[in-house]
Amino acid sequence: MVNIITRRGALGVGGGALAASAMPFKASAITVGNVEPPKLPIEKGATLRVLRPTKFVDPDEVIFRANIKKFSDTTGVPVRVDFVGWEDLRPQTAVSANTGAGPDIVIGWPDDPHLYADKLIEVSDIAEYLGAKYGGWYFLAEKYGKKDNTNNWIAIPMGGSGGPVVYRKSWVKAAGFDTIPNDMGEFMKLCKNLKQANHPVGFALGNAVGDANGYVSWLLWAFKGYLVDQEGKVAINRRETIDALNFAKEMYPTMIEGTLSWQDPSNNKAYISEQIGLTANGVSIYFALKNDPKTAAIADDTDHARLPFGPVGRPPESGLILNAMVFKHTKYPNAAKQFLSFMMEQDQYEKWLTGCLGYWAQPLKAYAELDVWKSDPKLLAYRDTCANQFWNGYQGPITAASGAVTADYVLVNMFAAVASGQSSAQDAVVEAERRAKRYYKT
Repeated sequence: MVNIITRRGALGVGGGALAASAMPFKASAITVGNVEPPKLPIEKGATLRVLRPTKFVDPDEVIFRANIKKFSDTTGVPVRVDFVGWEDLRPQTAVSANTGAGPDIVIGWPDDPHLYADKLIEVSDIAEYLGAKYGGWYFLAEKYGKKDNTNNWIAIPMGGSGGPVVYRKSWVKAAGFDTIPNDMGEFMKLCKNLKQANHPVGFALGNAVGDANGYVSWLLWAFKGYLVDQEGKVAINRRETIDALNFAKEMYPTMIEGTLSWQDPSNNKAYISEQIGLTANGVSIYFALKNDPKTAAIADDTDHARLPFGPVGRPPESGLILNAMVFKHTKYPNAAKQFLSFMMEQDQYEKWLTGCLGYWAQPLKAYAELDVWKSDPKLLAYRDTCANQFWNGYQGPITAASGAVTADYVLVNMFAAVASGQSSAQDAVVEAERRAKRYYKT
């Protein structure tokens, strides 16, 4: 059975950004399944502690906290949430996993549950319920949510941040292009023209969780390269990798200085201050520009486009998945599952996704129908982030090894070394191969 539902809640604007408030919020009419939730009686005296990455847009935290309060008011379960820096999340998760103490729930990065799969509670019951109710899970959600080669869910993907091209329309047009070209050679020409016009581009090559991994993975995949083959054997030492590295070396002079040390906020700051004319990023840049009257003109002149496909011929992009896991050391597994299920229901989820302007794009297909995606055509480049079909460790399985290689910035360091002239392409590939084999043991 299927029915159409609508919800009402509270979402408003405050402090120049969307935030939870008493202003009326009319939820979208979406198609959902008539599905009974799993029976998970909450344990007596339950309390929860949640660890997750800090906000990039204010409503991410404001509305998330409001939803937590609603959960506590509804269930009587007190919840403490700690927001930590993006670079600090993995070390803190590792400490909790290795000591068997700390947060009950960690909302971590895509691979993180696969690093600690044997220390997590299976969450297939709530994952299957949510999928049946909300039109099924997107590709990346299933890829990162399930233990490899099984149907066992070890995490609940809560959203994905995509990184399409963010660019100044007028500057790109002045550089000779009406939009972002899909051909790699033409894209290079655009970047060179922008640099010549004193509007350089900027892509992170420092140890940035989202932006640097996203940039170098796009280049590798666009040229048909990959870290490991389908059997999980390291396969980075290939002609396609050299082609991608040579492209990165040619791209580097078109960039603003300092990208070798860029962290995830760096390109946001450079773009908003008009130091660069093009980058790749989540919706946070546009969100900040759009919600500040002083930068409204820049917002009007900003648009988004898919990164060029290159020789691979399809979108060579993944997504930074916000992946929630429940550790076995929790005393309250049912409360933890109820919490995650509650946060993914439309009553709560739509307010969060809408308030963030789609920064964490939905992992459940029914939420593609939400009104936020119809509110501004400039957001559409982010809507289908979780439908992308590339992942960390592509083409191989998602395992502790793929997660460790990503966390150790093996690909980022390889590209940075070649782009900056610190290493030849062949030497950098050999070093990346050596480092990757330490984790894959092949």
